[in-house]
Amino acid sequence: MSAAEAVGLVSGVRLPEDDRDTILRPQLLREFLGQAALKDNLAVFIEAARQRAEALDHVFLIGPPGLGKTTLAGIVSRELDSDFKITSAPALEKPKDLAGILTTLAPKTVFFIDEIHRLKPAIEEMLYMAMEDGELDFIIGQGPAARTVRIPLPAFTLVGATTKAGMVSSPLISRFGITLRLGFYELADIMAIIRRSAGLLEISIENSAAELLAAASRGTPRVANRLLRRMRDFAQVKNQAVINKAVVQDGLSRLEVDGYGLERHDRDVLAAIIEKYGGGPVGAETLAVSCGESVETLEDYVEPYLMQAGFLMRTPRGRVATPLAYSHLGYRSNNVSDGLQF
Repeated sequence: MSAAEAVGLVSGVRLPEDDRDTILRPQLLREFLGQAALKDNLAVFIEAARQRAEALDHVFLIGPPGLGKTTLAGIVSRELDSDFKITSAPALEKPKDLAGILTTLAPKTVFFIDEIHRLKPAIEEMLYMAMEDGELDFIIGQGPAARTVRIPLPAFTLVGATTKAGMVSSPLISRFGITLRLGFYELADIMAIIRRSAGLLEISIENSAAELLAAASRGTPRVANRLLRRMRDFAQVKNQAVINKAVVQDGLSRLEVDGYGLERHDRDVLAAIIEKYGGGPVGAETLAVSCGESVETLEDYVEPYLMQAGFLMRTPRGRVATPLAYSHLGYRSNNVSDGLQF
């Protein structure tokens, strides 16, 4: 991929218009619900940079998928009234791809790299100098004729996002001045998000229905908004002007989502641990093969919430189903699980 092609993969000032969640994304920090401590600190950092007329220090965002990392990056650019460019680490195949993007940045641009843990070593090393010294070393030519050209860069803010902070190298992490960790949202925050989204979608939802929907949203705004849109579909087809508790109960049943927010696949993973491996421990690779999933999908999308909700525990020997998983799925708890310390 050429540098020009890499630039073509980078969006402009605003998020892509074909993103179905665009209408629901908060545009400013005051519209961002939940994550109160993180939001308060970020507001201070943004205001300080704005008062000094400087680029915000580089920001490292950590958290499971769907919690608002991309949204926060866009909010930072709007609060600073700066350009916003976005790409993902897998799209940067060669150092010249990154160079092509960095050399086109305007002063104070917010440059967002998603899945930053997947950067290739050569690209990551090039990023070090760009972040720390505001310069870019680029090698032109090959062999004896090769020469290094140092290109000055305008001050910019790199926002890196990852679901796997442990896979990001220490030298790269140390160059971020601001580290923010997003956790799963509280029930009240998810309810507020659902009510806000319902207003933007111009639909009405009863409080009891919003509470039931929030409980099934896995503490994740993306899941909450996805379920809300599906409940809107069910209500519309039933000629219901308001999403009530009955609509949500029927809709969740149709989608095979239970009161804890577990989908059928989540329950299949827990059932596999209990039925095939006696409740565990079982290794991630073995479990992934048993469930027909990749290890990455299991670790990034399935396990975080199951662990947060108390259904699954990681031990040095592997994954173990907790007593809550047994009771929720209707199994008789085994002695191995009962004897573990949680």
